[in-house]
Amino acid sequence: MNIKISGLRSGLNYNDMLNPITGGFVSDIEARLGCELSMSDIDDYDCDLKLIFVQSGGSENLFLQNLDKLKEPYYLLTNGSNNSLAASLEIMTFISSKGKNGEILHGDVDYIADRIRTLVMTKKLKKSLNETVFGVLGQPSDWLIASVPSYEEVTKKLGITFKDISLDEVKKEYDHALMVNKDLLPGVFDDDEKVKALRTFGAFKTIADRYGLSGFTVRCFDLLKPLATTGCAGLAILNDEGITAACEGDIAALISMHIVKLLTGQPSFQANPSRISPSDNTMVLAHCTIPMAMTDDLRLDTHFESGTGIAIKGYLREEDVTIFRLSADLKNFFVSDGTIIKNLDEPDLCRTQILVKFEEDVSEILKKPCGNHHIVFYGHHAEDIRRVMRDIL
Repeated sequence: MNIKISGLRSGLNYNDMLNPITGGFVSDIEARLGCELSMSDIDDYDCDLKLIFVQSGGSENLFLQNLDKLKEPYYLLTNGSNNSLAASLEIMTFISSKGKNGEILHGDVDYIADRIRTLVMTKKLKKSLNETVFGVLGQPSDWLIASVPSYEEVTKKLGITFKDISLDEVKKEYDHALMVNKDLLPGVFDDDEKVKALRTFGAFKTIADRYGLSGFTVRCFDLLKPLATTGCAGLAILNDEGITAACEGDIAALISMHIVKLLTGQPSFQANPSRISPSDNTMVLAHCTIPMAMTDDLRLDTHFESGTGIAIKGYLREEDVTIFRLSADLKNFFVSDGTIIKNLDEPDLCRTQILVKFEEDVSEILKKPCGNHHIVFYGHHAEDIRRVMRDIL
């Protein structure tokens, strides 16, 4: 983390007390963060986060005198000594009265360090989302009646922009796709089916490159008849390659998956909640595509609903995971840490199937759902997701 700090303090007669007190305060924060807070000029914003250290009372007019050098949002750091909190409250009240954003970072050192980490994560995420272009290949599937956000609202709140792309363009690129390396699909399966699946991957890849897409979602069921194959393998490979790829035209799931990728660097599993058991706080999640990098082992199978083409039957590591879903109106989200209890092999579910024990109350999904598909990824990241989403939303 590249964090810079600029100080404000008055010329009152307690100045001699400031350096040992404030120096120790900053050192303690650095120790908790594991990085240095670099002292800088008041107008130096070449960093991940800029802090204004209000070190004493009487600093209010110094803030006003430097206002034209400062940028919103204003993060005021204070340790509470020498009337620094009193000055920070006055300054923040002034900032709020002008309709501008900011926050006072005050409390114990652990709280302040955690808050700084969250602000850095949030700033980096916002910057990446502002550079994100998503493709929507076809329209969202008809059954996704609660997963279609307003493009304008998403752009306004998250900075993401969208490009609508016809499925006819996908079909055209499929027809033009050259043979690609069959080793991209490990496992024994009919070679002709592998070729068709990899031509679909080639079509998706060409379109993503053409439009500079960070990710896309595709109305994949409408490709089953004209292409006589599925998009499951193509989506799996693209997620492994770093392009966020979601199925069924689910834009809310795509946004959720991309946030996970930006925050953790991981691909994720877009899955249907298939069964929920409030009594033991578990859920069965299943789908026919998964990034192959997430699997310990896999086999190729047909697509569950249609019996067509190739789907991925992945076996995941039985370890800690996080489950996340953002609502389409961008007002709510569900997130929980959990653990994969076991992989399943049931005939009436999509091919990749896992049983997950949740830490949060799983019945909340029954009472206040944020949509169908939930996103599963390795590690416990719920608290980081929760803090960042509260800042962004």
